[in-house]
Amino acid sequence: MDFAVSPAKNASLKDKMSALSIHETDIEEKFVRSSGNGGQKVNKTASCVYLKHIPTGTEVKCMKDRSQSINRFLARRLLTEKIERLLKGEDSAIERKFQKIRKQKSRRKKRALEGNSEH
Repeated sequence: MDFAVSPAKNASLKDKMSALSIHETDIEEKFVRSSGNGGQKVNKTASCVYLKHIPTGTEVKCMKDRSQSINRFLARRLLTEKIERLLKGEDSAIERKFQKIRKQKSRRKKRALEGNSEH
């Protein structure tokens, strides 16, 4: 299945889905009307994509873009990230990225508190 993104991104998504054993037949897909920015266009078209991975029960809703095809791609990418975090837990790349950000924020907070106590 190809979406309105570069062939490299399509291939990358397919590889990641196959690596996590996510099959298109296991995904329930619905299209609903978006809300928010986009004006009359989003009020008329069902560009918001809702995906449910039946084996894990994981659900994702994506309405970042006005294009349904791009939202379908983004929703699948979100779904694979969510399932990867579910399956791999602490070992997933996304989880490591979040932990790195948490550490940076805690360091900044600590420095800010130390700076405030000196005055």
